[in-house]
Amino acid sequence: MSLKEKKVVVIGGSSGMGLAVAKMAAAEEAEVVIASRSLEKLRRADDEISQPVETRSLDVTLEHDVKGFFAEIGELDHLVVTAATGVAGRFLELDTPSFRQVFDSKFWGQYFAARYGAQRIREGGSITLFSGVAAAKPVAGLSAYAAVNGAVEALCRSLAVELAPLRVNAVSPGIVDTPAYAEMNPFERKKMFDSLAARLPARRIGRPEDVAAAVIELMKNGYATGSVLRVDGGYRLV
Repeated sequence: MSLKEKKVVVIGGSSGMGLAVAKMAAAEEAEVVIASRSLEKLRRADDEISQPVETRSLDVTLEHDVKGFFAEIGELDHLVVTAATGVAGRFLELDTPSFRQVFDSKFWGQYFAARYGAQRIREGGSITLFSGVAAAKPVAGLSAYAAVNGAVEALCRSLAVELAPLRVNAVSPGIVDTPAYAEMNPFERKKMFDSLAARLPARRIGRPEDVAAAVIELMKNGYATGSVLRVDGGYRLV
């Protein structure tokens, strides 16, 4: 299945894994729309992608805004939702508003996008959601991420049945070198990545392009639905 002239909407497409998806889809001659809350990041993303793309500002946590966004862009073929923010912390120490914030961004944002996007996806299209390795590998301090990622995966499976024949899948990344780690001290970041890489079966940290390739495959594979594609270097196994 080709992405040529297909309309691909990437929410959270202005940086990191979302930007990598947008670049790959554009390289396959898709009509790409990227949405993000940050206008500055959207401008930078537009500069980075060599092919023409459409950029739109969107706060995915606001249901009214998400509904209006899809009303404006009209019909599409593939929807990818990577947008998420959150915090880590020990379960007994993390306050309730912070825990809720993770769900507001990652779960409800994807829920809103799927709810209003599904109605406008053309025959043969797909939705790709994002969970994460914490759903499969319990890690102290990541209970909020574990809970929200598990919820996203459950939603994916349910929607694959309920929205059929529209295909719904999820990608579950592991540790990926993205701008999410940009505020760390470079020495400490490298030390952490090197330590993690040594433990992983893949023996390296993920790159945004690794995850983007999986997303592109799910969009193009017309027989994949209800799947959670784990792109984590084997982190869940160790």
